[in-house]
Amino acid sequence: MSDHQGTPTPVRVLVVDDEVDYATALAARLRRRGFAADFTCSGTDAIARVGAAPPEVVLLDLKMPGMDGLATLRALHRIAPQVRIIVLTGHGTVASGIEGMQIGAEDFLLKPVDIDVLCVAIAATAADGRREAGSAPEEGNAS
Repeated sequence: MSDHQGTPTPVRVLVVDDEVDYATALAARLRRRGFAADFTCSGTDAIARVGAAPPEVVLLDLKMPGMDGLATLRALHRIAPQVRIIVLTGHGTVASGIEGMQIGAEDFLLKPVDIDVLCVAIAATAADGRREAGSAPEEGNAS
């Protein structure tokens, strides 16, 4: 996707993680790498944000108080099926990551995740979504 001048449009990413420091730091690191990243720290807020202005990719933690990641994933797919979701999970929740894939997540990555690996996954996931939406895939947002 490009703007009217042919400049690539940054991939819009929403980080959903109950650990505020982690979510803010990850969103900042993604912005420095050319993504349009924002964050929230709860599943219910993620649902509200996605309903109001859907990002292209959601990075979703599974272990959250209140509404957990799997419940959030199900709700996000109901309200915005075009949004691509990458599950971020700890070693103890690999089975939940697999369950997330069965529900409809595009990918799951183990925490702590290497930022380069994450950026490649985000760019590839967004490109798949843009292709399905009929837009040209983006290049260059994973540097």
